[in-house]
Parts: sequence; structure tokens; C-alpha cells
Amino acid sequence: MKKIILIAAAAILTISAGAQNKFAHVNFSELVQLSPEADAARQTMNASSQEANETYAAMVEEFNTKYQTYQTKASSWTQAIRESKEKELTEIQQRINEFSQSIQVELNQQQETLMAPIYQKAGDIVKELAKKGGYIYVFDVNTPLYFDASQSDDLTPAARKALNIPDDRTLESLQAELQAQAQAAQQQQ
Repeated sequence: MKKIILIAAAAILTISAGAQNKFAHVNFSELVQLSPEADAARQTMNASSQEANETYAAMVEEFNTKYQTYQTKASSWTQAIRESKEKELTEIQQRINEFSQSIQVELNQQQETLMAPIYQKAGDIVKELAKKGGYIYVFDVNTPLYFDASQSDDLTPAARKALNIPDDRTLESLQAELQAQAQAAQQQQ
């Protein structure tokens, strides 16, 4: 009988302790993407990407110009000149391919470098808010298989405020901004 009472008491304590556990959720992607630092990172990335595209376009233009010259004059050139021009075209193609591969790696590394402190800052703020609020778990709304938002506190608004994200700034408005910038960039070309 004592064992049953002890087991029941332990179960009641476990249930009551579990009822005090606090859970929260946050839209981490929103925090990162809408932060002012992310805007600066996107501007830096866009500038780097534009420079890379301009360099790539200049290399392709050089190849096309030399290839057109080769096509129009190849029949009048000696074998040695023709072979020299073919070698030159092959080298330009190789440079274009190498540049394309290396610039993609560099741009990815630059993005990781620029975004790492943003992820860190957002993570630190979520941790700070969770500790202050006494939460034992904070879930990212973008990754769970299921969660009931009504039984979890949303830390996203408090984290947005701590990250200085304006109330009227949303993922939809960011998407519209980015589309407008892309369209403006296309019109300039």
C-alpha cells in the first residue's frame, strides 16, 4: 500500500511539475531575414554579385568577339595562326569556367560570413528572452512537424522588437522589396 501511495505521489508531482513547464515558439527565419543587418548583408551580396556578373559578361564578350574574328578569318590564316587562335579561345573558355566555379564558392562563403553574426545575434536574443521568460523549450515554427500555437507563447514579437525590426515589416513586404530591386536591376541592364 505504501508503494502505491509513493508511486501516486510521484506521478502527481511529475504531472504538476510538467504543467509548469513553459514552451514558446519563434519564427527564426523571419527574425533573420527582416533584421536591419540582413538588409546590409543583402546589399553587400548584391554588389558582389553584380561585380561578378559584370566580370563574367566581359569575359564572355571577349570570347565571343575573338570567336567571331576566328570564324570570319580562319580560312585566310595559316595553320600556325589558326592553331594559336584556337588555343587562345580554349584558354578563354577555361578561364570563364574556372571563374564561374570559383566566384560561386566565394559568393557562398561571403554570404555565410555576412549572415553568421546575424544568426548569432538572433539566437542570442531568443535565448535571452527564453531565460527571462522561464521557458524550457523554444521551437522554431518553420521546423516542427506539429505544434499548437495556442499552448505556446510566441517570442517572435519580443525578438523583433529587440532586433529593431519595424512592426510593419513582414516577410511579404521584404519579398516585394527584393522583387522590386530585381526588376530595377533588370531594367538597368
